[in-house]
Amino acid sequence: MINTAVSRTLKALLIPIVVATAFSACSARPQLLNSERIFQRYGSYGVEVLEQSATLRRASLNSTTNGTTTCRTYAVVQFENTSARGVADAHQAIVAGASLGATLAEAGWTINKETFYVGELEISGPQHPIGELMRLATPLSLGLHAYRLVLDNGTDKVRYASIAETHHPDYLNVRALLNLYPSKALLSPGDEAVAALEQLILRTH
Repeated sequence: MINTAVSRTLKALLIPIVVATAFSACSARPQLLNSERIFQRYGSYGVEVLEQSATLRRASLNSTTNGTTTCRTYAVVQFENTSARGVADAHQAIVAGASLGATLAEAGWTINKETFYVGELEISGPQHPIGELMRLATPLSLGLHAYRLVLDNGTDKVRYASIAETHHPDYLNVRALLNLYPSKALLSPGDEAVAALEQLILRTH
């Protein structure tokens, strides 16, 4: 069951931050989709939806080698504007289990990632489900990327979702994330919003 209190707290903390990002960022450049990058790196790509509601989705973006599936990105998506013109049909496919980025791109949208945090997520204590999905033992440190996903089709711009992703270290560590998404950090480790973000990710059900 989704921890709605954590989700509401995180949204309340991040609303002014992501609005500031939208107004202060230079024109956001389209980024390579996770599905594309994982396929390029590992030769395969799949998505397993772990939890789905009208407002939140948890998914494992994975690759499969010799019959073994490994999570490369664990993603928590908080949907925002899902009924906008040109978005609704793609969104229905997404909530039915389709890959988020690829589905939106196929619908004609350019996908921009407006980053508001890059850092590390520490997983300590007993074996955690994220570690199990990634086939890694805890404790471990994973790269964390949080951003607003903004869609653009040349006519309309839609703030579709806020997304937090933590990545397998063989795929993207924090240094690689900082190289991919250089930005003025609007959040810092220890901020209340970062703590809420980490709690949302680590609470896997």
